[in-house]
Amino acid sequence: MKLGIVGLPNVGKSTLFNSMTTGKAEAANYPFCTIDPNVGVVPVPDARLTRLTEIYGSQRTLPAVIEFVDIAGLVRGASKGEGLGNKFLSHIREVDAICHVVRCFEDTNVVHVDGSVDPIRDIETINLELIFSDIEVLDRRIAKTGKLAKQDKSLQREMDILQKLKDALEEGKSARTVEFDNPEDYAFVDSLTLLTAKPVLYAANVVEDDLADDGASNEFVGRVRAFAAEEHNEVFVLCAKIEEEISDLDEADKKEFLADLGVEGSGLDRLIAASYKLLGLISYLTAGPQESRAWTITNGTKAPQAAGKIHSDFERGFIRAEVVAFDDLDRLGTYNAAKEQGLVRSEGKEYVMKDGDVVLFRFNV
Repeated sequence: MKLGIVGLPNVGKSTLFNSMTTGKAEAANYPFCTIDPNVGVVPVPDARLTRLTEIYGSQRTLPAVIEFVDIAGLVRGASKGEGLGNKFLSHIREVDAICHVVRCFEDTNVVHVDGSVDPIRDIETINLELIFSDIEVLDRRIAKTGKLAKQDKSLQREMDILQKLKDALEEGKSARTVEFDNPEDYAFVDSLTLLTAKPVLYAANVVEDDLADDGASNEFVGRVRAFAAEEHNEVFVLCAKIEEEISDLDEADKKEFLADLGVEGSGLDRLIAASYKLLGLISYLTAGPQESRAWTITNGTKAPQAAGKIHSDFERGFIRAEVVAFDDLDRLGTYNAAKEQGLVRSEGKEYVMKDGDVVLFRFNV
């Protein structure tokens, strides 16, 4: 999964990115790398993997990972080349979802680019740049498809979809809010890689005092939540300053620090939970003496396709999946004990994977 982090200058975007992707605590325990200065790969925290490593005596523990892209240069006029302009827009086309950091705090020491704090105005500033960029993409596509449609009448359906999208964008709406009649239409829209079709997570950046009640008493956060609800997007609350402070702490100290603030998990934990929910993702697990590992799949994925995440041969030669729920394995302590109690199931090609399934795939090619 790839998330693009966007936000206007001085909202806490770079602070958040740096704290999430350079934390020494994570780097010590998990495979971690920075691909280039604005891309970081971060492990998805999963206590189930730690337990599986204990049960199986695994030599390695490999969590699922999220790739964060710090998309710089977004200012008013980016679609016309202001700031880093088009470079920013090309980076954002490649991500699965957008994490939009929004400033929800007053601080006279931190200058706002527009002179005052107004999260909805900030959101609309960025949305407008994305809309302008998408309109340019659609104009080029309409011109090209329009010429071809004169010879090929079957392309008229595509033309109708393109025009419907453009009309919505010109009204200031995002492509993700436009509804269509059938799955083929949505598949065509996906192929256009429109920026405003991507799901959005709003990261409401607050001061430390607003963390304990999850931003409930913060008027700015309330406005962001209302805005996001209209688009069926997710909001999570964090304090980028706190994230920066805890990034150097080990896991035990981090938990103690957050507990003192009255907060259960870090901003990274909340970001990952919100992104999984928004994108409809779950994790299944594989375990053995060599390694315990988490694999990210879309909710509703069937066993053969889930097996294909490991290797295409697993999907091609799929025979069956031997499945035990993590909770059962955790409670009983060994795979054999779960098997003796009839809790290891043999599932076929139609089995829909569940979050926390511990799986051994049988295949033959």
